Amino acid sequence: MNKKKIKLFGLVMMIFSTIFGFANSTVAYEQMGYGSIMWYILAALFFFLPSALMLAEYGAAFKEAKGGIYSWLAGSVGEKIAFIGTFIWLASWVIWLVSTSNKVWIPLSALLFGKDTTQSWNFLGLGATQTIGLLAIIWILGVTFFSTRGMDFVAKVGSIGGIFTIVLNVIFCVASVVIWIADHGALKQPITSWSSFTTSPNPDFSTLVALLSFVVYAIFAYAGMESLGGVMDDIEKPEKTFPRAVLISTLVIALSYSLMIFMWGISTNWQEIIGNNEANLGNITYVLMNNLGVVLGQTLGLAAQTSQFLGVLMTRFAGLGMFIGYVGAFFILVYSPIKSFILGSDPKLWPKKMTSLNKAGMPAFSMWLQATIVCIFIFLVAFGGSATQKFYTILTDMANVSTSCPYLFLVGAFPFFKQRTDIERSFEFFKSRKWTWTVTAVVLLVLVGGIIFTCVEPILRHEYDTAFWTIIGPVFFGVIAWLFYHQAVAKGKLDK
Repeated sequence: MNKKKIKLFGLVMMIFSTIFGFANSTVAYEQMGYGSIMWYILAALFFFLPSALMLAEYGAAFKEAKGGIYSWLAGSVGEKIAFIGTFIWLASWVIWLVSTSNKVWIPLSALLFGKDTTQSWNFLGLGATQTIGLLAIIWILGVTFFSTRGMDFVAKVGSIGGIFTIVLNVIFCVASVVIWIADHGALKQPITSWSSFTTSPNPDFSTLVALLSFVVYAIFAYAGMESLGGVMDDIEKPEKTFPRAVLISTLVIALSYSLMIFMWGISTNWQEIIGNNEANLGNITYVLMNNLGVVLGQTLGLAAQTSQFLGVLMTRFAGLGMFIGYVGAFFILVYSPIKSFILGSDPKLWPKKMTSLNKAGMPAFSMWLQATIVCIFIFLVAFGGSATQKFYTILTDMANVSTSCPYLFLVGAFPFFKQRTDIERSFEFFKSRKWTWTVTAVVLLVLVGGIIFTCVEPILRHEYDTAFWTIIGPVFFGVIAWLFYHQAVAKGKLDK
């Protein structure tokens, strides 16, 4: 029986659902206002489009490999760089666990109370940031406990969160259009000139370095394409279908992000709603959704109390969808990346305990080691003395940089992958050596520039703790990987 192949529309939908994130539009508006639109378009053209086609070539050439990006890198630049690069890729997921375990309480608060109350939470004399950190540690330990026992069925609940997110997008678009029409095309965040699209109302992004650092936020909004590298064999006529799907997806996603960022300006005046210091990178989605409901009620001529209720309703709905999505994601990501990496790489690189599976088929020892590292990071960041707003900025920057770093290895290895003549390539987009090196150089320039400016920007503002935590994830895991590999070489388990 022939397996049904993925056609153009189906592939576009797969790419869109994997990459597009509703919360990316709210974060962009909070950070840069309309000015973020330009950066999202540039990131689509100079990062997402070329890197997606590179990853497609990797996936097509190494379709039989079980180790994911480890196999891609090992087959291109050797096992040592592959091990270090994939370890840093694992770091991006570990940092995601650190960041999101702190943020997961905000949608829960939004669901229960109709607004973000986490900034006032306290326990036994601990402040809000420390209390959230403590809850995050308990959350990680709980998720790890249930996941090591094979209770990953909870992950299936996450698919329901995806449905809520789709509905959330529809509600947002419909409400925004209604407000815009009722206000006769007026915007709450007025466009004064072209500078509205090149500058930011956020004083934190008033310098050139700060503006350039926003590239990492834009890159993060397009990350995740590597997870689709393994589906090339299931696509109908991949040599034609995939590049078409990537081109269409680039256009659709970039336009969707741009339109949504613009539409936030229909209901939200940046200075009034975001500039009052009550919004931060953790709760911005719920602040904007609440305001959307209130403004919609006012536009429709509803009573003040009814408008407030509509705002609370919007906040609760957003909180429900995001919380369910987070729960599902945690029960997958607490084991899937580490299991994939450990079982896909050379077992000689690991102590026996780390590769052994328990009765539930889970690498329990490795998962508890991961949980320990995550909890240490959470404790150090939460109890480092940062105020709430700065705390969520640190968490977001950590996640953005950690997510961007693995692409340095994947993109940097691509020209060497293209030099191999012993690989059967069912899909090949970059056929010219000169074109391959040129595109690689451009994408690397975007990645390196974004990462460097993100790390340098807090240093220029003398926020050394923010700079430290922003870069520590990839550096820490890169050093650990290097030590692991060289220990294996020293013990004679591997050749140099």
